[in-house]
Amino acid sequence: MQVRTALYIIPLLIAPAWGENWPQWRGPSGSGVSPETGFPAEWGATTNIAWKAPLRGLGVSSPIVWNDRVIVTYQIGANALRPGIHPTLVQGGSAAASGEHPLGGARPHDTAASNIIFAVAAFDRKNGCQLWEYTFKAEGDLPETHEKRNLATPSPVTDGETIYAWFSTGQLAAVDMNGKLVWSRHLGREYSVMDINWGQSSSPALFRDRLIFPCYHPSSSFLLALDKKTGKQIWRADREKGVISYSTPLIIETPQGPEVALNTSERVEAFDPITGKLKWQFAEPNRFPIPMPVFDSGIFYLNRGYRSSPYMAIRAGGQGDISQTHVVWRVANGGSYVPSLVFYEGLLYMANELGVVTAVDAKSGEMVWRERLGGFYSASPVGADGKIYLLSETGEMLVLRAGRKAEVVARNDLGEQCIASPAFSNGQIFIRTDRTLYAIGTARR
Repeated sequence: MQVRTALYIIPLLIAPAWGENWPQWRGPSGSGVSPETGFPAEWGATTNIAWKAPLRGLGVSSPIVWNDRVIVTYQIGANALRPGIHPTLVQGGSAAASGEHPLGGARPHDTAASNIIFAVAAFDRKNGCQLWEYTFKAEGDLPETHEKRNLATPSPVTDGETIYAWFSTGQLAAVDMNGKLVWSRHLGREYSVMDINWGQSSSPALFRDRLIFPCYHPSSSFLLALDKKTGKQIWRADREKGVISYSTPLIIETPQGPEVALNTSERVEAFDPITGKLKWQFAEPNRFPIPMPVFDSGIFYLNRGYRSSPYMAIRAGGQGDISQTHVVWRVANGGSYVPSLVFYEGLLYMANELGVVTAVDAKSGEMVWRERLGGFYSASPVGADGKIYLLSETGEMLVLRAGRKAEVVARNDLGEQCIASPAFSNGQIFIRTDRTLYAIGTARR
């Protein structure tokens, strides 16, 4: 284990008055929405860029932001890819000609397990200087992944005191805001090998004093809660063998108590994050449960994943089988494959692998508009400052004016592959490409 630091580390005793933090994948509420204003709408590879910082390794985990730190995880060295043909988003032509490429631009040649290092790194949000890097070796069974993924796919999460970084081997490092290890565990060794097809991609979620981990794999399927201070198990909820999930849990509060909802291959299901007991489920098999639910005013909204995914609205607070009681509406097809949808100002927005963007009325599920605007998407959309931000894998960010007609505000091209979802905080947008971390726009004071 190793910590690399800059010449100094900014003390955390007196935190500056930054804007709202972005502490996890999809932001403070887990729904891909920022309540702040003043985010830039236009930029380019050389314009309106506050700074850009090279990354020492590859990964598709999203950056997170807390006060003066921007935190990312990555992998140094290449793991083995799953043999055979890998599915692509682009259909009916050459994926490569359309801009769809393996992570890092080409498939790796050297995949020696002994060479793989995992890293958690923090950058100064004012100037992009790397403050520290905590590293440790990949150990145990190393999953074979998709060519556009590696073992640094789950995104980190922080409570402002500790950063929790989980990797696809099941290795988990809890480090403080200065890059010092607090505790670590190897869930892949202690519980079950992480053997999901194409590699583990679910990110952990924080709830009060605990971390929630979805470990839904063919060999063993369970939801796990660990004490965030010590890493000790609080509860484990076992599911039947063979249930899988690539999704990240969403935890919300309701008048009936908190719920942690998860998209899985057999159902949408929700647990009590305090006890681990199953609260409700909506049974519906789905081959690739990738997207994460979002929540607003008592309603979960989600697309299930895979091509022309079903999407739906489910009222929180149910018990048992809620298929006849809490499903507000359901549309059988038309949703996106990989990205989660975003609820913003009464509408749901989603973009798919065909470059088709759809806006849906959240109350009824009826389509408001659908336009082919180009691009293909792994990153999930963000709603902020009256706009919808959609980041294509080619590096183009499509900015739409939120509303009941399709209005393109700007197209901004960084010219680098972008698979990770962006982070929005204090007037700036943070985008992680294959090899670079960008800060776009000027931070406000």
